[in-house]
Amino acid sequence: MGHDHSQHSDDNRLEALLTGITLVGMALATLDAFALPGIWGPVGLAAVYLAAGVPTLASALRELWHHRRLDIDLLMALAALAALVVGAALEGAVLLTLFAISETLEHRAMGRARRAVEALMALRPDSAFLKTAEGVTEVASDRLVPGDIVVIRPGGRVPSDGVIVGGEASMDLSTLTGESMPVHKGPGDKVFEATVNLNAVLEVRITRAVAESTVARMVQLVTEAQAAKAPSERFSDWFGQRYTVLVLLGSGLAYLAFLALGAGHDIALYRAATLLVAASPCAVVISVPAAILSALSAAARGGVLFKGGAALENLAAVRAFAFDKTGTLTTGRAEVTGIHAADPTRFLRLIGGLEAQSEHPIADAIRRRLAAEGLTPAPVTDVQAHPSEGITGRDDDGAIWAGNARMAARMGATLPHLDGVSDGAETLIWLGRGAQLLGGTTVADRPRDSSRAALAGLKAAGTEIALMTGDRRPVALRIGAELGLSAPEIHADLLPEDKVRLVGKLAESGRVAYVGDGVNDAAALARADVGIAMGAAGSEVALQAADVALLSDEMGQLAAAQRLAKRTARVIRQNLAFALGAMVLLVMGGLFFELPLPLAVLGHEGGTVLVVLNGLRLLADPIRKV
Repeated sequence: MGHDHSQHSDDNRLEALLTGITLVGMALATLDAFALPGIWGPVGLAAVYLAAGVPTLASALRELWHHRRLDIDLLMALAALAALVVGAALEGAVLLTLFAISETLEHRAMGRARRAVEALMALRPDSAFLKTAEGVTEVASDRLVPGDIVVIRPGGRVPSDGVIVGGEASMDLSTLTGESMPVHKGPGDKVFEATVNLNAVLEVRITRAVAESTVARMVQLVTEAQAAKAPSERFSDWFGQRYTVLVLLGSGLAYLAFLALGAGHDIALYRAATLLVAASPCAVVISVPAAILSALSAAARGGVLFKGGAALENLAAVRAFAFDKTGTLTTGRAEVTGIHAADPTRFLRLIGGLEAQSEHPIADAIRRRLAAEGLTPAPVTDVQAHPSEGITGRDDDGAIWAGNARMAARMGATLPHLDGVSDGAETLIWLGRGAQLLGGTTVADRPRDSSRAALAGLKAAGTEIALMTGDRRPVALRIGAELGLSAPEIHADLLPEDKVRLVGKLAESGRVAYVGDGVNDAAALARADVGIAMGAAGSEVALQAADVALLSDEMGQLAAAQRLAKRTARVIRQNLAFALGAMVLLVMGGLFFELPLPLAVLGHEGGTVLVVLNGLRLLADPIRKV
């Protein structure tokens, strides 16, 4: 990649030098023609033809020799040569000068979009502070391997993906996910390469080598996206190649027609050269990639990676979104949603003491609730797990247990009905001593904070929504209700093949996007018109199967990404309408109204630059979440 970057820099410098020589030559030729006749006029014209004409012709001949393709460079070179032959050297120089300027501006403008990859690479810290038995030493980031412990000081960037094993801090994720506000991270939380530690010392266990990190995957996805062509890009390429042949043939026939109508050789050749310029499809060919590449870069800056322009165009046309539930619309981890006890504090400390050594997700939820309330678990000994039932132990007052209804029944406890607790929609954990019930707690997965607003934004835009989950229907209905979904929009108890079937059914009425994060979502992601992998920490299988990757768990990015896709589609339509319309007007002028060559040049090159600038407007509008 470094070699490619160096090569591009050298090419840009050479192009800028030649364009500079062309501009100086054009200035001298203009002074000679209108103010100060003398030797500098021919010198200036020669400079223009050598600095702009020769490279243009050489590029066209290389393309013809190596790829058997006639391109727009050939049209421009032939038109300039025709002008020179008929004694209109100044007009030919104007054509070459404006063509050189527009080419330079296009390359610079498109380079701005391509520099998104280089900007991602620049986010990586060169070194990291590795913690070893001998102390902390500074090492190159690319030497880190999974399992290494690194120390990240305030203001430092995370050198590669990992998990916090010591310390708590606010993390700036904006460079990676586009999130504007810092996010609190603590032990057990995942952190990603290039994010910034704002205010505390952290110890992080590396989970991925630098070559396999989130930023590395971003670079790979952006590079692949730039190489993959959208349908409209393929059309513009197809159109440009075939139309170039038609323009050459048409200009030759026009030359013969003008001769047959009585025009002299010079006039016929001049008008044929004018038609050659007027009919050149530069603006048509560049209008689509200018918009697509700008949108891809804007999306990457906002934390959304498209695997090519086709995914971007398809997202703009999506009529329905299907969502996985767990880990996509929800946080994907159990949380304590309610405590039903006479003394909630004592209840939490007792059940926390029982669950202190358990690896079960419910135990983890209870421990997090204790930590959030600043409580310490009560001392409990002789802890023993009972699979599919619960856990038992002893405290200062004797035997104690926590578990589900089966555990309570085994202990002889009578379970009450709890108001507001939906049967089957949440997991109920009871706490007791023998047959005496001390209370209960509900544990459940919860919707992400951003999910409801994101779904509302998609619905407001007229998009159909479907929730698809393998979870039980009561759980799905509870989550759906919290997200503002109705029962017909919720599909539960699904196997992976059921999700594929439902996505196919939705696709009968229009294009469908599927959003998921797990291995069981891979088939549905592949079946959908647009597969969207949720979160940088989504499964590798899901990321490979998807067409789009959201780098954060912020659901608002989804509606924002579709808005960008729709805006890109509008810009492409604007560009193509303008480019084709301008080309038709110039051709009509060249055929029937003796359009001057300089005016054809200005119309052609001006239109090309305008469609590029219109496409680049998308760069100024990175994804913003709802």
